Amino acid sequence: MALSAPLWLFGDQLGPHFHSTSEHIHRDVLLIESARVCRTRPFHRQKLHLVLSGMRHLAAELGERSTYLKTETYRDGLEQYGRPVLVFEPTSHAAERFVQRLLDEGVVLDVLPTPMFALSRTDFAEWAGNRNQFRLEAFYRDQRRRFEVLMAGEEPVDGVWNLDADNREPPPKKRSTLGVDPPWWPSEDDIDDSVRADLNALDLPTVGQDGPRLFAVTADEARKALQHFVSYRLADFGKYEDAVMSQDWAMAHSLLSVPLNMGLLEPLEVVEAAEQAWRDGDAPLASVEGFIRQVLGWREYVWHLYWHFGPEYLDRNELAAHEPLPKWFTELDGEHPIAACLSHTLTELNTRGWVHHIPRLMILGNFALQRGYDPKALTEWFATAFVDGFAWVMPVNVIGMSQHADGGLIATKPYASGGAYLDRMTDHCGGCEYNPKKRLGPDACPFTAGYWSFVHRHRDRLAKNHRTARQVSQMHRLADLDQVLEQESLSSPPPRPSVTS
Repeated sequence: MALSAPLWLFGDQLGPHFHSTSEHIHRDVLLIESARVCRTRPFHRQKLHLVLSGMRHLAAELGERSTYLKTETYRDGLEQYGRPVLVFEPTSHAAERFVQRLLDEGVVLDVLPTPMFALSRTDFAEWAGNRNQFRLEAFYRDQRRRFEVLMAGEEPVDGVWNLDADNREPPPKKRSTLGVDPPWWPSEDDIDDSVRADLNALDLPTVGQDGPRLFAVTADEARKALQHFVSYRLADFGKYEDAVMSQDWAMAHSLLSVPLNMGLLEPLEVVEAAEQAWRDGDAPLASVEGFIRQVLGWREYVWHLYWHFGPEYLDRNELAAHEPLPKWFTELDGEHPIAACLSHTLTELNTRGWVHHIPRLMILGNFALQRGYDPKALTEWFATAFVDGFAWVMPVNVIGMSQHADGGLIATKPYASGGAYLDRMTDHCGGCEYNPKKRLGPDACPFTAGYWSFVHRHRDRLAKNHRTARQVSQMHRLADLDQVLEQESLSSPPPRPSVTS
């Protein structure tokens, strides 16, 4: 059916399921490029490029159906356009409040349910009910049942819901890369050239380097990236999804978080493509299940809990962490005298605006957790420094999963670890100046020393948790604990060692 009212799309609502479905063909589409939005925060330079490139590519694709305005603010653009508009549910609390004001003023005629997620907000509210804890596994299983994904009748295929245990291999030894087919790469065009020139002229307070566009920004590109991943990389994804290789930043990851979070792909489209690969015998179940859990499980879970918990969730700080983020951390200075894994991760983030989930959780997040960085500030930094970071993406990932600042609403324990975990799951430690086995001395690993400092600081809370009580007992048996704590209180990060470990 044709809708007579024009449709206003935000920069993360760019796929055909927003503007051109069999049920709704929006003849007039408005896109507004707001200069104020671009400079409100220190976004990664490549993130701004991706969003603006995606918006401009969509305008070119729609041709006469679109009106593209470059204005100071969204309101300026709407006033210039001069017609009431329809909008889809926006993706942040701030944008929702703004849209509600526009709705009250008659500038917005109606707010349509977003097609960006498989589960509606209404259905999630029914699932959440009166729960006071929200475990991913329960939600994920319900998603599988509801959408009949990897199911054999009422039971999961092969009788197993979760194949995580098969997807925890460390990086292969004596290899610098995983050796899989490279990801699908887009080709820049004249639109990308214009975006780059405009961003240069605006002189915005960005972080990170400019660089070649690495992610899909059109629906056609996103479909190509999805098909390439499913055909050539999905089979190798699961086994090493938690491993980190310093010379192979993409490994077998899909790189679909950007097009998914810009609204270019429908989640069930992605899930069905992965499931079909398993049914066709082209990818093992462990890889397919692990990938589907990321898309149909975690991504949907994070979105819905963002709305369920509300904006006050950002103020949760159950571990009383108030340390400001250091400048070298927020400005992505990988040259600072820090452990090789942290230095490399910051350098990768500076270069591309993206690292996969283990460097996010177990290197960046783990380091911040150990040192008591303010979780709200950390969430804001993650949302701006990552090219796939949007307001809804990071609160549950950082406040809940990474920093345990919600006191256990979503995770049963803090995700803190010492250098032993990083030594096993990354290839960084062999060339690092710090020794993952040492917690004391100038060459002590900051993650190992920091871990015991963290356990000591929160010993009363951790002792009451059956998943962490053993670590508290181990801490009490450390003969050099007082020295470790003194060392940690004097250096964050520690000074460079005088010898190479």
